[in-house]
Amino acid sequence: MRYATSTKKIPPVYIYATASILMVIIALAAYMLMSRTPANDRPKVFEQITIATNTEYVGTCSIIAAVENGYFLNEGLQVRIQSHSSGKAAMEAVMQGQAHLGTVADIPIMFAGLDNRPILVIATIFKAEKDHGIVGRKDRGVTTPVSLKGKHIGVTQGTSAHFTLDAFLNRQKLNPDDVTKHNYKPEELGKALEKGEVDAVAGWEPFLGNILTQLGSNGIAFNGQDVYESLYAVVGVRDYVSKHSETIKKTLRALALGGRFCNQMPEAARKLVDGMIKTDTKNLADAWPSYRFDLALDQGLLLALEDEARWAIKNKLTNKTATPNYLDYIYLDGLEAVKPSSVTIIH
Repeated sequence: MRYATSTKKIPPVYIYATASILMVIIALAAYMLMSRTPANDRPKVFEQITIATNTEYVGTCSIIAAVENGYFLNEGLQVRIQSHSSGKAAMEAVMQGQAHLGTVADIPIMFAGLDNRPILVIATIFKAEKDHGIVGRKDRGVTTPVSLKGKHIGVTQGTSAHFTLDAFLNRQKLNPDDVTKHNYKPEELGKALEKGEVDAVAGWEPFLGNILTQLGSNGIAFNGQDVYESLYAVVGVRDYVSKHSETIKKTLRALALGGRFCNQMPEAARKLVDGMIKTDTKNLADAWPSYRFDLALDQGLLLALEDEARWAIKNKLTNKTATPNYLDYIYLDGLEAVKPSSVTIIH
């Protein structure tokens, strides 16, 4: 018996597409194999660590990757992620002894220095220029940056969004007092704008992108690029950091691998972030190439903290009148031992 056979050729485009998909899968598998330590080679006893972090912020990618890919386990650390909606809240959890380490942007660190709080930065883990900004309602007269004058603006005060808003207003030759600020938690901003409690809101992604989508054609966005670069850091209480130097080194080694994964495997990294962030993350793909997930302690951090302290003093956001020496709030030994080339702070 003879069987009929098809002589129809498979179009080359399908062959190439299939090959490309296979190559991505193979590359991802190889990366995971190289990055993971076999379970039998891992330590038998794990040190329990709690990291307080803003799980609604893409800057946590290296931490999420270090947990999900086993990088912390490889170092003998059993890490529990404690969820918060802002870095300010995460740092407060560290100060209250509810977490060993926390992630936070530079503004709360600046205020901690002004208040002489015992905080130490062990490294910055994320930088971005386009994830902060302002979203307004056109039907409330927000059409241009200058039109923000006289408007009511929602913002989480004492955060990087607050600094970005004031810096943005300054760029438009407006004063911070030219607008009326209303304090909201990050997750409350969208509802406040929708209900008309404010005319615009200042914040960060993914909140801003989701708010703009909800407003549709009635929404307008102003980017904070060129006025503020996000610096996201890992901090701990001075006493804990100084007494757990080996733990800090292990944490930094795991975060270095987590950052490399987020940089080199963006699609896989976004899936990890999608699984953690509750809000819509569909806008992350376009912004991802501008994100830098790298460990660092560079001079730019000190300069930013000093500049922000002057802003806080000038706008009477603190009762202090002098800028502290922020070098006293940086822990250099850990990163100098793990990745010395990433330490460029003059000391």
